[in-house]
Amino acid sequence: MRTIGLIGGMSWESTQTYYRLINQRVREQLGGLHSARLVLYSVDFAEIEVLQRRGDWAATAQILGAAARSLEAAGADFLVLCTNTMHIVASQVEQAVSIPLLHIADATARELHRQGVNRVGLLGTRFTMEQAFYRERLEMQGIQVLIPDAAQRERIHAIIFEELCRGEIRADSKADYLAVVASLAGQGALGVILGCTEIGLLIQADDTDVPLFDTTEIHAEQAVARLLADA
Repeated sequence: MRTIGLIGGMSWESTQTYYRLINQRVREQLGGLHSARLVLYSVDFAEIEVLQRRGDWAATAQILGAAARSLEAAGADFLVLCTNTMHIVASQVEQAVSIPLLHIADATARELHRQGVNRVGLLGTRFTMEQAFYRERLEMQGIQVLIPDAAQRERIHAIIFEELCRGEIRADSKADYLAVVASLAGQGALGVILGCTEIGLLIQADDTDVPLFDTTEIHAEQAVARLLADA
């Protein structure tokens, strides 16, 4: 079994979901008392969030690059960056180490292709929905990406930072998210990417007839596949 290096804490609410899913999948596949070999570097999200608001991506890259080097030194064979937004500096993180990074957008694209979905809606932080780093990575792989309108994007972003990252789950916010999902489906989306690792805490597949692609689950599943490739 290989060793996963998790860069987490953005937020810890979703990082614990990664930890749970990865260990559950390893136990399901290997049985008995098996669990995942992994090392976790959890950042202080307050520091990251301030830099995000400032648009200081170079500083965030330095923090995450240092985290990646620590995980490599601790014996990690590959990296999982437990956040969608911070893949904006994925290339800098990759350059900081000699071990590979399992990119969350690539993992999502593989699952979309597996299910034959080539046109999707994208929910996430304002950075993920509005900047090119995520959408273009999907589009380069033949997937058309639709995003919510400006007012919807602002509401989605606010719920993530003001509620979900704080562990708050509200019925009105869930209703707002599901309304956006329905709107994207009405525009022709064949499914909707939950492109923030906290969104799966609020809405799940059973809440709507529109196929949802939870990036946390997809990322964790593919991390386990890589972890056990030589098991």
